Amino acid sequence: MTSDTLAHFSAAELAALLAFNADAGVEWLLEESPLDRFVAPRAQAREAGMPAAQGLAQTGPQTGGAARAGEGRAASQRGQKAAPVASAPAGPVTIPDEQAVAEARRLAAGAATPEALLEVMRGFAGCNLKNSARSTLFAEGEPGRALMIVGPIPLADDDRDGRPFSGRTGAMLDRMLAGIGLTREAVTLTTAIAWRPPGNRMPTPREADICRPFIERQIALYRPQKLLLLGNFTARLFFNSNETIHDLRGRWQAMTFDGHAVAALATHHPQDMAATPEKKKQVWADLLALKAGPV
Repeated sequence: MTSDTLAHFSAAELAALLAFNADAGVEWLLEESPLDRFVAPRAQAREAGMPAAQGLAQTGPQTGGAARAGEGRAASQRGQKAAPVASAPAGPVTIPDEQAVAEARRLAAGAATPEALLEVMRGFAGCNLKNSARSTLFAEGEPGRALMIVGPIPLADDDRDGRPFSGRTGAMLDRMLAGIGLTREAVTLTTAIAWRPPGNRMPTPREADICRPFIERQIALYRPQKLLLLGNFTARLFFNSNETIHDLRGRWQAMTFDGHAVAALATHHPQDMAATPEKKKQVWADLLALKAGPV
């Protein structure tokens, strides 16, 4: 898309286009302006007196170290000293899943305070979700508050603001809490997964295993009396179940985190109510159960 094309968009349309790309996980532009990468090979082919297609065939497939290695071999055949081949910049290191899970458990168990846990999470390199996320989401609230609310993943607004339950979803949660006389300042908010997956997809089972020690340690350190789990993914993760949120919601379950006992209740995510308004009745029943407490 060129600047001439963009000139026909209104400000609102441009904002919507940027939001669409951000939700799709596009955060960086490779070039400030369009660049035809076929121009240089064609020009080189013309200077060498060869057909343009041959020039593209010779230069196109080789990139980075492969192209430089080819230049070195050609120089050697001509009796010239080959220039040293520079190594490509190192990218994020891929850690085997089992090793990443073990490292996450070790780091989480060694964090004695919320501040220490957040620090090790920011330095953790074992989850690929972190490579595309902007923020590391962490519990918002004071330790010791009676209720902790856990969502599944950071959404685009959360990732941008660095806070759980931001934007429209956060406003919906605020209205849910107001219905039973609570505000977000009276509870602790967090997400089961600390890093936003690309395109808001749900994490894979291995990604969930890697992230699990960090959310469980947050609960152990914040020591809530009750957990409200929002959405299908969160309920399945905590209850270790293959059942859906329709079967798991509305029933208190006793759980323990590093010796700290807590009662957990699951319900629909605020986004589910927006997509399916008839779920509001079920959520309201679950909120009344939450207010009443476990029986």
